[in-house]
Amino acid sequence: MSKKIAVFTGTRAEYGLLFWLLKDLQNDPEFQLQLLVSGMHLSPEFGETYQQIEADGFVIDEKIEILLSSDSAVGTAKSMGLGVLGFSDALARLQPDLLVILGDRFEALAAAQTAMIMRIPIVHLHGGEITEGAYDDAIRHAITKLSYLHGTSTEEYRQRVIQLGEEPSRVKNVGAIGLDHLQRATFMNEAELSESLNFVLNKPFFVVTYHPVTLGNEAPEESFQSLLNALDEYPDHQVILTYPNADDGGRRIIPILEEYARQNPMRVLAIPSLGQVRYLSSVMHAAAVIGNSSSGIIEVPAFDVPTVNIGSRQKGRLAAKSVLNVEPNQQSISDAIQVAITRTYKQVDEKIHNPYGQGDTSGKVIKMIKSLKFTPSKAFYDVTFNDVE
Repeated sequence: MSKKIAVFTGTRAEYGLLFWLLKDLQNDPEFQLQLLVSGMHLSPEFGETYQQIEADGFVIDEKIEILLSSDSAVGTAKSMGLGVLGFSDALARLQPDLLVILGDRFEALAAAQTAMIMRIPIVHLHGGEITEGAYDDAIRHAITKLSYLHGTSTEEYRQRVIQLGEEPSRVKNVGAIGLDHLQRATFMNEAELSESLNFVLNKPFFVVTYHPVTLGNEAPEESFQSLLNALDEYPDHQVILTYPNADDGGRRIIPILEEYARQNPMRVLAIPSLGQVRYLSSVMHAAAVIGNSSSGIIEVPAFDVPTVNIGSRQKGRLAAKSVLNVEPNQQSISDAIQVAITRTYKQVDEKIHNPYGQGDTSGKVIKMIKSLKFTPSKAFYDVTFNDVE
């Protein structure tokens, strides 16, 4: 009998990263794929991206509505509560043999705590990472402790998961799963991309995604306005500007973003979601990627495209030489953009090393899933520190 493998997705970015794993699970006769879709996917405000999931040929087994029309920490916390209620019913109906969760979103934490209580083993991807500027950091480590198997994106992150008390045999360095697109996806050329976007791309362009910083003192509107002011210093570059995610503070950015696009209709395209192939196709042809998305750290360097990483949201992540970390003010951002477009951060023929793998992660995750021998109780693994007095 085939195993029922449930996979959770709550955002466009997370779904894009999981795409090839979903395809491989769907095509493996040993598995029955079950797809739980929630969060931003179901929101008209964020593009109703569940429609892309269906267009890609997947059956959505459960749609769990959790997002409130709110832009506060209280609203986010209440959404998590709604998530626990909805995921409890969904998982009770589906009765999966295990649940796959990627990353560090509040929606994912609600799914993880529900599955743990229901004794459904969790396979967690991208644990052990550090993002000091967002509460995602604590969420990620919490999901690690709720999970049974772990697929990390680097060896350093594998060691950190073990440091959190997870048995080494259950922690595998599988690489960053989003890089599978590099080996398996078909990307658009610039003409195809322009036609798909219904936007004439006739100049060098930037891909820009800015999310609110949920820890620290970066006011979303102020930092984002500084970014826009810096972009104005490069009028000969067009801008593809994607919406922020549904963290508290994100909705305050959207009107500013939309107004900027209205004021610059030939130069700026504002779009709720590009979808993974269009996004990566845009990255491939971009002069630079600018903002504070994890994609700028993990996937973008693989295309030999520079990233201007703003502020503290991604602070602590391993990063390639092509990632330029800057303060969230106009001058710092503008200076970094100049370094990015002139490529002065590297030697002329230097090949940028990306620490996150080679694009063969899905098969490793499948192998890990097939090796699962689940026991509901797991012992805490104590790391011995010989040099600690």
